[in-house]
Amino acid sequence: MKARVTVTLKNGVLDPQGKAIQGALKSLGFAGVDDVRQGKLIELELSTHDRVQAEADLTEMCEKLLANTVIENYRIELI
Repeated sequence: MKARVTVTLKNGVLDPQGKAIQGALKSLGFAGVDDVRQGKLIELELSTHDRVQAEADLTEMCEKLLANTVIENYRIELI
């Protein structure tokens, strides 16, 4: 089973990489970009076919390693 975890900064947390991307886009002529927030996309291949177990395992992975839950949100997708 494949899984996708999307990790993004929580609202209110400064995103210097997002601001750098926004500035670079503006310098390339893309003036209509009002804000950029960047994050991470993590794709995993799981050996289980049990969706409930997969979600539980992925949640634990995110809480322990994949996301800093103090400043980041995460979203899990089973695909």
